[in-house]
Amino acid sequence: MSFSGPSSYKVGTMSEKMDCHYCRDSLQGKKYIQKDGHHCCLKCFDKFCANTCVECRKPISADAKELHYKNRYWHETCFHCAKCLRPLANETFVAKDSKILCNKCTTREESPRCKGCYKQIVAGDQNVEYKGNVWHKECFTCSHCNQVIGTGSFFPKGEDFYCVTCHEAKFAKHCVKCNKAITSGGITYQDQPWHADCFVCVTCSKKLAGQRFTAVEDQYYCVDCYKNFVAKKCAGCKNPITGFGKGSSVVAYEGQSWHDYCFHCKKCSVNLANKRFVFHGEQVYCPDCAKKL
Repeated sequence: MSFSGPSSYKVGTMSEKMDCHYCRDSLQGKKYIQKDGHHCCLKCFDKFCANTCVECRKPISADAKELHYKNRYWHETCFHCAKCLRPLANETFVAKDSKILCNKCTTREESPRCKGCYKQIVAGDQNVEYKGNVWHKECFTCSHCNQVIGTGSFFPKGEDFYCVTCHEAKFAKHCVKCNKAITSGGITYQDQPWHADCFVCVTCSKKLAGQRFTAVEDQYYCVDCYKNFVAKKCAGCKNPITGFGKGSSVVAYEGQSWHDYCFHCKKCSVNLANKRFVFHGEQVYCPDCAKKL
């Protein structure tokens, strides 16, 4: 920024006999301006030679203070901040997008805007940032209850944000055992949600998530408890019939149960699973052996 004056033109009072370069009026004894080797009166200077102020669009006369910056010109009184109109002739300034701004307004112009209230967030304001957006701390609120989330925990859903309480009430699944919200670590069995800590053996309370278990009348048992307390005993080997591994197939007859590999003829020991048999005296026989009884 600089003042324009004698370096670009000369102002004085003409003592010699000389006419204005433009209107040809006599300049003798009058104030004149010399510019680019020509002498002219004040009226013609304003009309033909003066720079135009970019603010008021009027010519900058020879007796006015002229400011220029990057081939643009202002009256001294017209050079002010485009935002707050503060005079800047003797102040530092910033030129941005063809606008002249004071330092204070520049700071505000460059500050991010709150996504909640759309006002600028200036230095010193507490704020929250998430995925490229920023909010005043007090503007970052729950989309459901409108309570300030601030820097607390929250759950995003599309363009909305929910506090922990509202998210649990509105979206979280609830455990079928304790009826509390499942926020993490839940499991699903037969389309029903459970906390992993709630899905346990009804007898020993061992966690069943990721383990083999058996369901009996809406009760869940680990393998050991099912064997020891629930499973029927094989009428042949007297061991529990668990349905796991070998012997997963079961033969049942008149209130008794057998592993399929234990269901064989009492006399000849032929396996009778899925075959005709004769039940006599609480024992199982093949038809041939039964004839010999």
